[in-house]
Amino acid sequence: MALNLVMIGPPGAGKGTQAARLCSHYGIPKISTGEILREAVASGTPLGNEVKNTIGAGRLVSDDLIICVARDRLGKPDALNGFVLDGFPRTVAQANALDAILEGRGPLVVVVLEVPEQELVRRLAWRRVCESCGTGYGGVDVPELAGERREGAVEGGRCRNCGGALVQREDDSTAVIRDRLKVFTDQTSPLVAYYRDRPTFSMINGLQHPDKVTADLLSAIESAMEVGRTGTRDRARA
Repeated sequence: MALNLVMIGPPGAGKGTQAARLCSHYGIPKISTGEILREAVASGTPLGNEVKNTIGAGRLVSDDLIICVARDRLGKPDALNGFVLDGFPRTVAQANALDAILEGRGPLVVVVLEVPEQELVRRLAWRRVCESCGTGYGGVDVPELAGERREGAVEGGRCRNCGGALVQREDDSTAVIRDRLKVFTDQTSPLVAYYRDRPTFSMINGLQHPDKVTADLLSAIESAMEVGRTGTRDRARA
Protein backbone atom coordinates (compact mmCIF):
# COMPACT_ATOMS: atom_id res chain seq x y z
CA MET A 1 0.00 0.00 0.00
CA ALA A 2 1.30 3.46 -0.91
CA LEU A 3 2.23 5.77 1.96
CA ASN A 4 0.72 9.18 1.24
CA LEU A 5 2.02 11.20 4.17
CA VAL A 6 1.51 14.84 5.13
CA MET A 7 3.65 16.38 7.86
CA ILE A 8 2.28 19.50 9.55
CA GLY A 9 4.15 21.73 11.96
CA PRO A 10 5.32 25.31 12.48
CA PRO A 11 8.63 26.60 11.13
CA GLY A 12 11.45 24.99 13.10
CA ALA A 13 9.46 21.94 14.20
CA GLY A 14 11.83 19.57 12.40
CA LYS A 15 9.62 18.53 9.51
CA GLY A 16 12.50 18.55 7.02
CA THR A 17 14.74 16.36 9.16
CA GLN A 18 12.02 13.84 9.93
CA ALA A 19 10.72 13.79 6.35
CA ALA A 20 14.19 12.87 5.06
CA ARG A 21 14.40 10.01 7.57
CA LEU A 22 10.96 8.67 6.66
CA CYS A 23 11.72 8.83 2.95
CA SER A 24 14.87 6.80 3.49
CA HIS A 25 13.00 4.27 5.60
CA TYR A 26 10.10 3.78 3.17
CA GLY A 27 11.92 4.41 -0.10
CA ILE A 28 9.61 7.20 -1.23
CA PRO A 29 10.33 10.79 -2.32
CA LYS A 30 10.25 13.83 -0.10
CA ILE A 31 8.25 16.59 -1.74
CA SER A 32 8.90 20.02 -0.27
CA THR A 33 7.09 22.90 -1.90
CA GLY A 34 9.38 25.27 -0.01
CA GLU A 35 12.45 23.85 -1.74
CA ILE A 36 10.73 24.04 -5.13
CA LEU A 37 9.84 27.69 -4.54
CA ARG A 38 13.37 28.54 -3.38
CA GLU A 39 14.65 27.05 -6.65
CA ALA A 40 12.28 29.42 -8.44
CA VAL A 41 13.78 32.32 -6.49
CA ALA A 42 17.28 31.29 -7.51
CA SER A 43 16.24 31.16 -11.17
CA GLY A 44 15.48 34.89 -11.19
CA THR A 45 12.26 34.48 -13.18
CA PRO A 46 9.30 36.83 -12.63
CA LEU A 47 7.61 34.08 -10.62
CA GLY A 48 10.79 33.58 -8.63
CA ASN A 49 11.00 37.29 -7.86
CA GLU A 50 7.39 37.27 -6.67
CA VAL A 51 8.10 34.30 -4.41
CA LYS A 52 11.28 35.97 -3.11
CA ASN A 53 9.36 39.05 -1.98
CA THR A 54 6.74 36.93 -0.25
CA ILE A 55 9.15 34.58 1.53
CA GLY A 56 11.48 37.41 2.50
CA ALA A 57 8.60 39.10 4.32
CA GLY A 58 7.77 35.89 6.18
CA ARG A 59 4.41 35.42 4.45
CA LEU A 60 2.92 32.37 2.77
CA VAL A 61 2.64 32.30 -1.01
CA SER A 62 -0.85 32.09 -2.52
CA ASP A 63 -2.93 28.92 -2.36
CA ASP A 64 -3.29 28.87 -6.14
CA LEU A 65 0.48 28.84 -6.66
CA ILE A 66 1.14 26.15 -4.07
CA ILE A 67 -1.69 23.93 -5.34
CA CYS A 68 -0.38 24.19 -8.90
CA VAL A 69 3.13 23.19 -7.78
CA ALA A 70 1.81 20.29 -5.70
CA ARG A 71 -0.52 18.93 -8.39
CA ASP A 72 2.28 18.88 -10.95
CA ARG A 73 4.77 17.22 -8.59
CA LEU A 74 2.35 14.58 -7.24
CA GLY A 75 1.54 13.56 -10.81
CA LYS A 76 5.12 12.51 -11.54
CA PRO A 77 5.84 8.74 -11.69
CA ASP A 78 8.04 8.58 -8.59
CA ALA A 79 5.21 9.92 -6.39
CA LEU A 80 2.57 7.44 -7.51
CA ASN A 81 3.76 4.80 -5.01
CA GLY A 82 3.84 7.18 -2.08
CA PHE A 83 5.49 10.36 -0.82
CA VAL A 84 6.17 12.55 2.18
CA LEU A 85 4.81 16.07 1.84
CA ASP A 86 6.67 18.76 3.81
CA GLY A 87 5.15 22.23 3.62
CA PHE A 88 1.91 21.31 1.86
CA PRO A 89 -0.92 21.72 2.66
CA ARG A 90 -0.74 24.80 4.87
CA THR A 91 -4.35 25.97 4.60
CA VAL A 92 -7.75 24.29 4.53
CA ALA A 93 -8.15 25.33 0.88
CA GLN A 94 -4.92 23.50 0.05
CA ALA A 95 -6.08 20.47 2.07
CA ASN A 96 -9.32 20.33 0.08
CA ALA A 97 -7.32 20.48 -3.14
CA LEU A 98 -5.01 17.70 -1.94
CA ASP A 99 -7.97 15.42 -1.20
CA ALA A 100 -9.13 15.93 -4.77
CA ILE A 101 -5.63 15.32 -6.19
CA LEU A 102 -5.32 12.04 -4.27
CA GLU A 103 -8.77 10.68 -4.99
CA GLY A 104 -8.42 6.98 -5.73
CA ARG A 105 -4.77 6.85 -4.61
CA GLY A 106 -5.27 5.43 -1.13
CA PRO A 107 -5.60 6.94 2.37
CA LEU A 108 -3.84 10.11 3.43
CA VAL A 109 -1.76 9.79 6.62
CA VAL A 110 -1.42 13.07 8.54
CA VAL A 111 1.02 13.74 11.39
CA VAL A 112 1.44 16.98 13.34
CA LEU A 113 4.73 17.87 15.04
CA GLU A 114 4.13 19.94 18.18
CA VAL A 115 6.92 22.17 19.57
CA PRO A 116 6.53 25.08 22.07
CA GLU A 117 6.95 28.56 20.60
CA GLN A 118 9.99 29.44 22.75
CA GLU A 119 11.88 26.44 21.38
CA LEU A 120 10.80 27.24 17.83
CA VAL A 121 12.25 30.76 18.13
CA ARG A 122 15.54 29.33 19.43
CA ARG A 123 15.81 26.79 16.63
CA LEU A 124 15.01 29.26 13.87
CA ALA A 125 17.48 31.84 15.19
CA TRP A 126 20.28 29.24 15.03
CA ARG A 127 19.29 27.47 11.81
CA ARG A 128 21.75 27.77 8.92
CA VAL A 129 22.04 26.50 5.34
CA CYS A 130 25.10 25.78 3.21
CA GLU A 131 25.35 28.46 0.52
CA SER A 132 27.02 25.96 -1.82
CA CYS A 133 24.98 22.75 -1.63
CA GLY A 134 21.89 23.81 0.32
CA THR A 135 22.31 21.36 3.22
CA GLY A 136 20.43 22.64 6.26
CA TYR A 137 21.61 22.61 9.88
CA GLY A 138 19.34 23.03 12.89
CA GLY A 139 19.75 24.67 16.28
CA VAL A 140 21.72 21.73 17.68
CA ASP A 141 24.10 21.36 14.73
CA VAL A 142 25.13 24.95 14.16
CA PRO A 143 26.80 25.74 17.53
CA GLU A 144 28.77 22.50 17.19
CA LEU A 145 29.96 23.45 13.71
CA ALA A 146 30.64 27.11 14.14
CA GLY A 147 31.08 27.72 17.86
CA GLU A 148 29.35 30.30 20.02
CA ARG A 149 27.69 33.11 18.07
CA ARG A 150 26.04 36.44 18.60
CA GLU A 151 23.42 37.92 16.33
CA GLY A 152 25.03 39.62 13.34
CA ALA A 153 28.40 37.87 13.77
CA VAL A 154 30.32 36.74 10.68
CA GLU A 155 29.44 33.14 9.84
CA GLY A 156 32.44 30.85 10.35
CA GLY A 157 30.78 27.41 10.21
CA ARG A 158 31.41 24.97 7.39
CA CYS A 159 29.16 22.37 5.82
CA ARG A 160 29.95 18.75 6.69
CA ASN A 161 29.08 17.67 3.14
CA CYS A 162 31.02 20.10 0.96
CA GLY A 163 32.81 22.57 3.24
CA GLY A 164 30.72 25.50 2.05
CA ALA A 165 29.98 28.47 4.29
CA LEU A 166 26.90 28.30 6.51
CA VAL A 167 24.59 31.27 6.21
CA GLN A 168 21.23 32.26 7.64
CA ARG A 169 18.23 31.97 5.35
CA GLU A 170 16.62 35.31 4.65
CA ASP A 171 13.33 34.11 6.14
CA ASP A 172 15.09 32.92 9.34
CA SER A 173 16.20 36.38 10.49
CA THR A 174 14.99 37.20 13.99
CA ALA A 175 13.04 40.14 12.55
CA VAL A 176 10.56 37.81 10.84
CA ILE A 177 10.60 34.66 13.02
CA ARG A 178 7.74 35.64 15.32
CA ASP A 179 5.73 36.96 12.40
CA ARG A 180 6.17 33.60 10.64
CA LEU A 181 4.94 31.79 13.74
CA LYS A 182 1.92 34.07 13.94
CA VAL A 183 1.19 33.37 10.27
CA PHE A 184 1.31 29.66 11.04
CA THR A 185 -1.05 30.03 14.00
CA ASP A 186 -3.51 32.19 12.10
CA GLN A 187 -3.54 30.35 8.75
CA THR A 188 -2.23 26.83 9.24
CA SER A 189 -3.46 25.68 12.63
CA PRO A 190 -7.03 25.20 11.31
CA LEU A 191 -5.63 22.18 9.43
CA VAL A 192 -5.57 20.34 12.75
CA ALA A 193 -9.32 20.81 13.07
CA TYR A 194 -9.77 19.77 9.42
CA TYR A 195 -7.87 16.50 9.85
CA ARG A 196 -8.34 15.69 13.55
CA ASP A 197 -11.31 13.33 13.22
CA ARG A 198 -9.63 11.15 10.61
CA PRO A 199 -8.42 7.77 11.91
CA THR A 200 -5.12 8.30 10.07
CA PHE A 201 -4.33 11.51 12.02
CA SER A 202 -1.71 11.72 14.83
CA MET A 203 0.02 14.40 16.90
CA ILE A 204 3.68 13.87 17.80
CA ASN A 205 5.79 15.58 20.49
CA GLY A 206 8.53 17.31 18.48
CA LEU A 207 10.39 18.54 21.57
CA GLN A 208 11.95 15.11 22.09
CA HIS A 209 15.33 13.91 20.81
CA PRO A 210 15.12 13.54 17.00
CA ASP A 211 15.54 9.75 17.23
CA LYS A 212 12.59 9.50 19.61
CA VAL A 213 10.51 11.72 17.32
CA THR A 214 11.36 9.38 14.43
CA ALA A 215 10.36 6.31 16.46
CA ASP A 216 7.04 7.90 17.42
CA LEU A 217 6.40 8.87 13.79
CA LEU A 218 7.06 5.33 12.56
CA SER A 219 4.68 3.92 15.18
CA ALA A 220 1.96 6.41 14.24
CA ILE A 221 2.41 5.74 10.52
CA GLU A 222 2.23 1.96 10.93
CA SER A 223 -0.94 2.34 12.99
CA ALA A 224 -2.46 4.61 10.34
CA MET A 225 -1.50 2.20 7.56
CA GLU A 226 -3.28 -0.56 9.45
CA VAL A 227 -6.39 1.57 9.27
CA GLY A 228 -5.98 1.66 5.51
CA ARG A 229 -5.66 -2.11 5.39
CA THR A 230 -8.40 -3.10 7.84
CA GLY A 231 -10.51 -0.01 8.41
CA THR A 232 -9.88 -0.15 12.18
CA ARG A 233 -7.34 1.24 14.60
CA ASP A 234 -6.35 -0.59 17.74
CA ARG A 235 -5.41 2.46 19.75
CA ALA A 236 -6.28 6.12 19.81
CA ARG A 237 -3.75 8.95 19.64
CA ALA A 238 -4.24 12.38 21.11
